[in-house]
Amino acid sequence: MPRTSRRRNIAPPREDVLAAVMATVAERGLDGLTMAGLGREVGMSSGHLLYYFRTKDELLLRTLEWSEARLGAERRALSAGPGTARERLDAHIALYVPDDHRDPHWTLRLEVWNRSQGAGDDARARQAAIEDAWHRDLTELLADGIARGEFRAVGAGRAATRLRALMDGFGVRVTVGIPGTGRQQVLDQLRTYVDETLTPPGAGTPAADVAPGF
Repeated sequence: MPRTSRRRNIAPPREDVLAAVMATVAERGLDGLTMAGLGREVGMSSGHLLYYFRTKDELLLRTLEWSEARLGAERRALSAGPGTARERLDAHIALYVPDDHRDPHWTLRLEVWNRSQGAGDDARARQAAIEDAWHRDLTELLADGIARGEFRAVGAGRAATRLRALMDGFGVRVTVGIPGTGRQQVLDQLRTYVDETLTPPGAGTPAADVAPGF
């Protein structure tokens, strides 16, 4: 007598789950992301999701790491690509700045930052690795521009720290949706900052007008 076939609950590839998290955040925001809802989206029970990811905090961090890995590949391609150091720096900055207040990557990033206060050492180290990757690539890009004479002879690491702090601050404002801080306005501000602090005298472009109160 043939054995009765059983329906198995086969988990989807982990990347499919992480992509579903990003899609949900993009469409409905973090408030719309629940383990039960995500489970229905990918055909798993919330219990199975917790089996694979243990906690919602871990799920969010894994999703951020997955998204950062994709951005990291794009970032490194831009850094190693053709063009002047300034063109590659502008592309690096444009990749970093959020698209708008519904940018799912930045929404997730701010949530992980917020939750990191109570996170364990492993989670904090993984989050630091994300930040270190951006800092390292930006430092290398600036060092290349300094060696080529495109940027002023400044400390590349210190310049990267200051520029990233400014990018982070503006990124938060775009993500929060503060009026007058849209993506294009932020990019203009950052280009002006680079002109004023990194471009050698006589080699820059006129600073863009700054919107009142920005």
